[in-house]
Amino acid sequence: MTPAQITMPTPPLHVLGALALELRGDAPVHRQALAQAEVGALADLMAADLAGFVPEASKLDLITVGAHYDPVELLRPGWPLHRELDQLAARAPRNGIAPEAARIIAFGAHETVLPGALSPSTDHLGGPFRLVPFVLSGSEASAARVGDAFERELLERGMAGAATALAAQQAFGVQVEHARYLTVHDLAAMMAMQYDHAGLATLWPLLETALLQPEGEHWLDAPPEPLVHYTSGEARIAMFEPRAWKTRYATEAPCDTPECRARLETQHRHFQARQRQIAAVLGAHGIPVNFVHCTDEGRAALA
Repeated sequence: MTPAQITMPTPPLHVLGALALELRGDAPVHRQALAQAEVGALADLMAADLAGFVPEASKLDLITVGAHYDPVELLRPGWPLHRELDQLAARAPRNGIAPEAARIIAFGAHETVLPGALSPSTDHLGGPFRLVPFVLSGSEASAARVGDAFERELLERGMAGAATALAAQQAFGVQVEHARYLTVHDLAAMMAMQYDHAGLATLWPLLETALLQPEGEHWLDAPPEPLVHYTSGEARIAMFEPRAWKTRYATEAPCDTPECRARLETQHRHFQARQRQIAAVLGAHGIPVNFVHCTDEGRAALA
């Protein structure tokens, strides 16, 4: 199975991706959700774009929503936003469409309210990089071939058509500088680079494990970073007692002057701020965080 394909509880395979909108940084976002008629027109353009990259994509159902989201809302264990699209589409009537015919299913807002759990989070509004998620669903063989092709090609040549970019700009009331298509794994790779630039490179392997192997485990054990263990679907962060913290993170000679004690207090405050930052990032990605009280070096308590 390639990274672009996720096995749902029952077949077929699904190809998960997004239309990525890079917005002008100083332009306000006027609309978060589109009405049904508006999203239908945008979805038609998206379907044409995707079939232009890989013609066999036209044989798969395209499922999307008239809303845009922050990357952290898509990059969560189990891909819950894409899964919600798929589950809602499974209940959509075919209205006379033959079982073997591909459909375009676009969910819009009714009186500004989107169905199911599709409403974008108010905690992540205003970023310059917004995503319109989509699922391609159909036969296992077709989904596998399209998924393989998208993984090879979208990152290099996945620019959206000019009509699609303009339609998104007008519908959402934003200023779109670039519009392109990404698989969820393309998106994860981009996020990894952003976290590297933000000084969070050591956290990414743990996040990647949670995204790609939710049942797996990973340790962040790299002083001076906080100690974190991802296991059983949660991130456990060690909360050290003062003596245990000093033993692990401040191993210099005995500290018995006011200047030394002040320096240690500052170091400890910075460490606590880093713990809060890491917890906030993990929480934004939908990973439960559990702070564990530790009286020793910590690994035993977090196991």
